[in-house]
Amino acid sequence: MSIIKPFKGFRPPVDIVEKLASRPYDVLNSEEARVECEGNPYSLLHVTKAEIDCPKEMDEHDPQVYLQVVKNYNAFKDFGWLVKDEEEKLYIYAQSMNPTAADAKWQYGIVACAYSEDYVNKVIKKHELTRKDKEEDRMKHVRITNANVEPVFFAYPAIARIDEIVAGITAQKPIYDFVAKEDGFGHRFWVIDDKATIAELVDIFDKQVPAMYIADGHHRSAAAALVGQEKKENNPAHTGKEEYNYFMTVIFPDNQLNIIDYNRVVKDLNGLTKEQFLNALNEAFVVEDMGTEIYKPTKLHEFSTYVDGHWYKMNAKPGTFDDNDPIGVLDVTILSNLVLDKVLGIKDLRTDKRIDFVGGIRGLGELKRRVDNGEMKVAFALYPVSMQQIIDIADTGNIMPPKTTWFEPKLRSGLVIHELC
Repeated sequence: MSIIKPFKGFRPPVDIVEKLASRPYDVLNSEEARVECEGNPYSLLHVTKAEIDCPKEMDEHDPQVYLQVVKNYNAFKDFGWLVKDEEEKLYIYAQSMNPTAADAKWQYGIVACAYSEDYVNKVIKKHELTRKDKEEDRMKHVRITNANVEPVFFAYPAIARIDEIVAGITAQKPIYDFVAKEDGFGHRFWVIDDKATIAELVDIFDKQVPAMYIADGHHRSAAAALVGQEKKENNPAHTGKEEYNYFMTVIFPDNQLNIIDYNRVVKDLNGLTKEQFLNALNEAFVVEDMGTEIYKPTKLHEFSTYVDGHWYKMNAKPGTFDDNDPIGVLDVTILSNLVLDKVLGIKDLRTDKRIDFVGGIRGLGELKRRVDNGEMKVAFALYPVSMQQIIDIADTGNIMPPKTTWFEPKLRSGLVIHELC
């Protein structure tokens, strides 16, 4: 099987795409989703977070919510808000966080289907653990819609010829081109309908891309692959060519992706005074008082901490980390082992209620705010991981610590949908 394949996508008409395309299901809670699509019947949030059309007191995993999902999804198709392409195609999806700037940076991904067996066989590589409850939620969503309503965010090692093909296509006017009002991010979309171009891209991926890496969407990847396996096992006439053998992805070259910091805030100092806490940090770090102005780490193994109105720069001392170990080199590992565990007594980042995580998209001012208002006692800012670190971890079969990567911008949902039959 090919590592990617074209598909007959369901897409919105141009005149409603901006209203229909939505942020991913997992970046909004139910109440935020209700507010975001208030007065907008076109928003795909009615499909991806259908609890917004159910009584507020209803649990988002109630069986009635999933029935609402399929009801809304079918209505979108019946109303002509999602229209199926007549032939299999590939697509290009471009994003920018600063689309109106003269030096705007865009990242260009190929929208294609990936082979579910490649997830099982680890040709599609992951760097995070998944939770069974979240997997099952997304599996129910895929089962009831019989579709990949939202894409998964993949990366691949950049290849010059693919860049050339993409550049030629994106020099033309996009089918969709809009700036999302919620965050100001730009989104552009092209349809690749030339069969020779599609065949060449499929061939390049087959022969020159040894693996694809999940950047964002581990639960969606697992859910899509598992549903594919279910359908295979339940089909006595299975041939391997059925559409359910594939799931929808947007695949970006690794050198275009933007990873931002993922920071930590902690509710207390584990019984220590500020002075005792800072003294404890001195064992593994060179600590420098940077004053009251926000200080952002500028390099690997440099951190900043905010406590009692002051920012402190922390440089990890030689010997406290292992640059030859794909896990040991990570700043999240250094901070977890030498500060969160050893000093603050936080053993399990997944379950300890004393710690919270703040995506860098909110800025370090959010860390300061949460400490200043008394909600938290101390904050830690980290230097972002690199795409190469993610690849090294995935290639060695390792798993990153929780809350390590934050990719931005997020993929918009609804520009194209893949059905499993």
